[in-house]
Amino acid sequence: MYAYIKGELVSLNEDHVVLDVSGVGYEIFCPNPYRFQKEIDQQIKIHTYLHVREDAQILYGFKEQEEKEIFKKLLNVSGIGPKNALNIVGQTSAHDFAMAIENEDDQYLTKFPGVGKKTARQMILDLKGKVSEWMNSQISQPVGEVVTTPAGDVYFDEAVEALKALGYSSREIKGISNQLKASEAQSTDDVVKKGLQLLMR
Repeated sequence: MYAYIKGELVSLNEDHVVLDVSGVGYEIFCPNPYRFQKEIDQQIKIHTYLHVREDAQILYGFKEQEEKEIFKKLLNVSGIGPKNALNIVGQTSAHDFAMAIENEDDQYLTKFPGVGKKTARQMILDLKGKVSEWMNSQISQPVGEVVTTPAGDVYFDEAVEALKALGYSSREIKGISNQLKASEAQSTDDVVKKGLQLLMR
């Protein structure tokens, strides 16, 4: 229904962003909202998918069209819901995902939260042959290796900006910086969550 939404990015939250379009605020759930940190108060375009169920209509948004396409295909897999699909999209690339499916690499797929061996096999069964076009997409990380490196330079700077946007001072953040840099993380969102846990103690 909504191919994309273009508007002013007015706020970032742990699991969603708010886009102002002519005075209407659209709440859009994203794989990693803090990827949009540098575009706060700017006009941006988010590729969207409206998920309709009996008790709710939820907008999901993506920075790239390929991410949206992966999400849609994952929703067609038995046992994968929107939350799991969003987690997977936020932790892989189109290339790596396609390679894992086409090579039947269930070891790679089971590294995603909420994906066991049975679900991984179901993903391969349902999607093999349907994602091969992405095998030539830009490579972001080696197949079979979901990002679990220390936050360090990869996520730390973005996480700091996100924590500042949430109202924390540079002094407060500096006090937990060593713990954040040493943390195992799969996204900026993970580092932000860790930071919030430490700051709220």
